Amino acid sequence: MTQRKTRVVIAGGGTAGWLAAAVLTRQLGGMLDITLVESEAIGTVGVGESTIPTIRSFHALMGVDEADFMRTTGATFKLGIAFEGWTRPEDRYIHSFGDVGKSTWMGDFQHFWLEGRQQGVAEDLGAYCFELQAAEAERFATGPQARINYAYHLDAGRYARYLRARSEAAGLARIEGRIARVDRDGEGGLITALVLDDGQRIEGDLFLDCTGFRALLIGDALGVGFEDWGDWLPTNRAVAVQTASTGPAAPYTRAIAHDAGWRWRIPLQHRVGNGLVYAADFLSDDEAHARLLGAIDGEALIEPGLIRFRTGRRLKAWEGNCVAFSLAGGFVEPLESTSLHLIMTGLTRLMQAFPFEGISPAVVARYNDQSRSELERIRDFIILHYHLNARSEPFWRRQREMAVPDTLTERIALFAESAQAYQAPDDLFRVSSWLQVLLGQGLIPRSHHHLARLMPVAQLAKALGDLKANVDGAVAGLPKHQAFLDQYCREPAPEPQT
Repeated sequence: MTQRKTRVVIAGGGTAGWLAAAVLTRQLGGMLDITLVESEAIGTVGVGESTIPTIRSFHALMGVDEADFMRTTGATFKLGIAFEGWTRPEDRYIHSFGDVGKSTWMGDFQHFWLEGRQQGVAEDLGAYCFELQAAEAERFATGPQARINYAYHLDAGRYARYLRARSEAAGLARIEGRIARVDRDGEGGLITALVLDDGQRIEGDLFLDCTGFRALLIGDALGVGFEDWGDWLPTNRAVAVQTASTGPAAPYTRAIAHDAGWRWRIPLQHRVGNGLVYAADFLSDDEAHARLLGAIDGEALIEPGLIRFRTGRRLKAWEGNCVAFSLAGGFVEPLESTSLHLIMTGLTRLMQAFPFEGISPAVVARYNDQSRSELERIRDFIILHYHLNARSEPFWRRQREMAVPDTLTERIALFAESAQAYQAPDDLFRVSSWLQVLLGQGLIPRSHHHLARLMPVAQLAKALGDLKANVDGAVAGLPKHQAFLDQYCREPAPEPQT
């Protein structure tokens, strides 16, 4: 007997909708009947142009050819984020995607580094990280012989179109139209159909809400509440603009602090993405607009666009037969480029627990618990950047003096007292990430593990020196990022005619 396919309706396009379409079509397409509903008349936020390394694993699930993807989306390689002015206006550090130094079972590398620093034989922490030094030197290569941890900068609009083309080629049905009404089962409250403004009715078994901040399904129709994190993360607006490139593309994002927030600079192959994030209580929209245009390097290619957002999460990511993704489910400001990652992990969890036999309350509860924990841990990591600062402006004083979540208070205390950092089971960010940001934001521990004292100072100095020499040698062997990018993304030669 042929089993009826589960009808999946994706509400909304953009990056979230088309990511869902692409991976579900690729992985479960034979068992699903997938329809995506979107309106060309409704714009998307579409400024998220920076990613983290987990995107590469997700691309493997979708069978993405990296060079083709990069050519199509104008992508460049990314090794981390340079934080400029976050501790004090003159300070700078890089949060790279690499491991720092070498650790042992008894203690992580920072304990050796802190002992070496105390003995006067250690260089800056970044000297012992391959990816960080490659970023500083603007060098990059990938391939079988290049062990480097990286992500991408990409054009969000091109990326959505790339995913759409893949999905439609695999047979996905796309329907153009604006959602006018969400119909629900009067008995159980489940969504039964989306009704478009032309009267067309799209029925389904499972609905994915990818309607952005509007949250038409999870919020408007199902009434799932929103937990606001604005007290911890008061930035609530961004103004963004695209500019012409003025030089080689660096393999890192720049996050440059200003007196009411920060601004980004993201180099692509064909242009540069720029934006200014700010708290409206500390900077007006007009001032933000003028400040962004005054800070860009190249010619503005479009008129700057204003984005209003609210930081927080839906109390449930999955309610009934509706699962919310991206901005519909929550938003933790763009600082560490986690938006695409959260879409991808949400989709991965959904595929692992797909409700072929109907909705299971236990499965839904587990999904919601995992989503909440993941988002809260990312939230804490973002708050950390703002909280540990020594700037004098009112915005930054507020962030330094505010009470932070207990989960973050405990992490900061643990590192401040004993130099210990950790990655919990639901943590996205690894020990090296916590280490780079904690130290980068100026928190020097009061003590550290004494295991490094088992080594004579000369031996410790040699070990640290050898580590640095290995990093320096590996970086010197890499080509310049722009040169590698030009070669890697070159159109392949046409097949010879026979």
